[in-house]
Parts: sequence; C-alpha cells; structure tokens
Amino acid sequence: MAKKKGEEQELRQPDEITGETCPFCHEKKLTLRESEMEIPYFGLVHLFSMDCGNCSYHKADVESDEEKEPCKFVLEIDSEDDMKIRVVKSSNATIKFGLLGSIEPGEASNGYITNVEGLLNRFKTQVENLRDDAEEDEDRKKAKNMIKKLTRVIWGQEKLKLTIEDPSGNSAIISDKAKKERLKVK
Repeated sequence: MAKKKGEEQELRQPDEITGETCPFCHEKKLTLRESEMEIPYFGLVHLFSMDCGNCSYHKADVESDEEKEPCKFVLEIDSEDDMKIRVVKSSNATIKFGLLGSIEPGEASNGYITNVEGLLNRFKTQVENLRDDAEEDEDRKKAKNMIKKLTRVIWGQEKLKLTIEDPSGNSAIISDKAKKERLKVK
C-alpha cells in the first residue's frame, strides 16, 4: 500500500505475544503488542501496549525512535479546524487545558496518538465522571460549567490554551500554530 504525503503508515506488522501473566489479575491472558509508525514532522515512533482479556487491564505508550530533549508545546485553540491537529502524547507528559485542569502522568498514565478533539474529549469524560461522583451541588455545578466550556471549544466557539510538557521529549503537537520550546526540567 503506497503512503500518501502527510499520512501516517505502520511500517511493519505489529509484534504480538499472547498468554503472558497479567500484573493485576495474575491470569495468563495478557497480550503484549509493539509496532512502528512514521508520523510526518515527528519521525518514527514505537507503539507499545498491554491488554488483559480477563480483567481488561490496559497500558500503552509511545516512544520516539530517536532521543529527544525535554519539550513543551503550547497551542492556542481558536477554531473548529484546530480539532484535527495531530497530537502525540507519551505516558510521561502533562497536558494542561488552560486554567480548567490537567491530565497528569503517573502509574496509570498511557501514551497515545490522537488529535486535539480526542484530548478534549478525554478530559471532558474525566470532568463528567467528577460531576457524576460529586457530593456537593457546588462541585457538580462547577463540573457542568467546565463541560459547557469544553463543548464550546470543540465547536470552535471559545478559545483555550493547550499545553503539553514532556520531560522525555516523546510528545508533540504537530502544527505550525503550536509553539515549541525546551522544557526546563527541575
């Protein structure tokens, strides 16, 4: 299959190992996968994932083939067209959604390739869960207002500053609109 300009392409069939022991349920139902993908303006990446067929445990990450320096990307989202901008997020990255909140790295953090709309929808789902679990009316109201704002951003009706900080350098916002700088690691 020929690769069109600007299009991602998996370079080889994914390597897959099945029947491994799951770190959570300890059943031999874990599948390990690794594949490669060329991402325009970013380079070759390795995609890793673990999925358990018994307990639904899932862990994924993305790593650049070449070593990259710690990075920070900032994107001013100001139109519906920005929803299509490609994003590479490693499990080490922190994503900040203006003053609304963030997605922090940690033990359960995953790496993935998505677009701006995908990031906003992931964050929106987290806020919806907070709203549903809130015990105080004020917390529910705050979450509802955040959901409304995120929806308006997705529809291109409101602006939002998106920031990705990655000490591993394995993340990127792939757009001329995004400002990249070196992340100062503490």
